[in-house]
Amino acid sequence: MNLWQLAGRLIVNVFALLVVEFVIPGFELADIQTTIVAAVFIGTVNTFIKPIVQIVALPISILTLGLAAFLVNVGLLWLVALIVPGFNIDSFLTAAIASILLALVSAFLHKVAKDKV
Repeated sequence: MNLWQLAGRLIVNVFALLVVEFVIPGFELADIQTTIVAAVFIGTVNTFIKPIVQIVALPISILTLGLAAFLVNVGLLWLVALIVPGFNIDSFLTAAIASILLALVSAFLHKVAKDKV
């Protein structure tokens, strides 16, 4: 992956976060700098921490038919909100809905961006 592809992914993730912030009350980003930092942190967590946590939670995920994998996503999103100043998620329900919407919007935008290139 070259620098332009990485920058493109970052832009798509920032835009996806802004869409989620607009749609979901209780999902708050203070400014554009906070949004960029949150997108970088989410990308880093999803790249390095999420696979490890999902492997550890795999037996539970199998028993719960994937519910544990969803809860891992929600928990990691909430963790990023706790780490990044200016990024606030009000409740677990907000984090759960935001996790679903963020995945959908991000997948859609990545697909659109891939088709345009």
